[in-house]
Amino acid sequence: MDNLPKAEIAKVKKVKNQKNEDEILRKENVVAVGIGRKIVDGKLTDRPALITFVKCKKDECDLAEKDIVPATVDGIETDVVEIGEPVIENAENKLVEEDADTMQRTLPGNELTSRIRPLKGGWSIGHPDITAGTAGAVVFNNEETLPGRYYILSNNHVIANSNAAKEGDPILQPGAVDGGKRGEDQVAVLSKFIPIDLTPDVPLEEQNNIVDAAIAEGSLQELDREIYWNGYVKGWVKKEDVEVGTRVKKTGRTTGYTAGTIISVDTTVDVNFGRGRTARFRDQIFTTNMSEGGDSGSLVTDMENRAVGLLFAGSSEITILNQIENVRELLKIEFV
Repeated sequence: MDNLPKAEIAKVKKVKNQKNEDEILRKENVVAVGIGRKIVDGKLTDRPALITFVKCKKDECDLAEKDIVPATVDGIETDVVEIGEPVIENAENKLVEEDADTMQRTLPGNELTSRIRPLKGGWSIGHPDITAGTAGAVVFNNEETLPGRYYILSNNHVIANSNAAKEGDPILQPGAVDGGKRGEDQVAVLSKFIPIDLTPDVPLEEQNNIVDAAIAEGSLQELDREIYWNGYVKGWVKKEDVEVGTRVKKTGRTTGYTAGTIISVDTTVDVNFGRGRTARFRDQIFTTNMSEGGDSGSLVTDMENRAVGLLFAGSSEITILNQIENVRELLKIEFV
């Protein structure tokens, strides 16, 4: 099926204004609102729609009238899609039912959890105080005159411990849950992270998070610009060119190399960060499920190896990405 035309996306985007979006997100069970394709009888159609994503679908008779999503909003069709609860995808979420020892035993063939030098994108990494996530890619600072310094791109929650870290903190490879130890397994130091607004400190409707992103500086000898199994990054895709229906791929610490399809853009989503904290992210990309806990930080590219998004969250049904244009602008980074 072809990508949704930009003109059709633009029509839905006009309706997905702050007022309509906030009203839908207040409804029971709703966790996200985005722009995608209408599903009829279990099949995707060519009809653009304002998509309401819910933890679980309920019959209208089981909902209060105020919690029912209308069939249309300002003339645009709606749809309701069940996705479960979106959560950040660090390795802690793989350990809910398994302890660290069990994790090690059940992934004997997954070498992306082992130590590697030079480090490539796709391998286990993390701040010492978290379990583990994924190194997305090696990047440069585009504000520096000469590209003489090298940085690992990943998530705030992976290498900055969800705002709790400070610049200069060590970054381990592999991550702590995979056996990484302070000192001997340090591969970089935290350089910069974009703070994340979280409840209860900031109410959801006042949050304007758009990225979960950070970089850590390492040495030329210990970092490699190649992403394992995915190759070298060949530029990036502007937000306006990221389209529903595009095929994408990634390599991550837990699920390795996987591919998926973009199902929603300009998506606003409430993500569970654990410990009673939730963050509302705007302007996100939803794909079909292509990740699990521990894949956070993976760089997602299109089939031409152009960066599309930075993976940071998901559920049993979908994977969630920051738009790479937003990541690039806020962190001041470049891929080549």
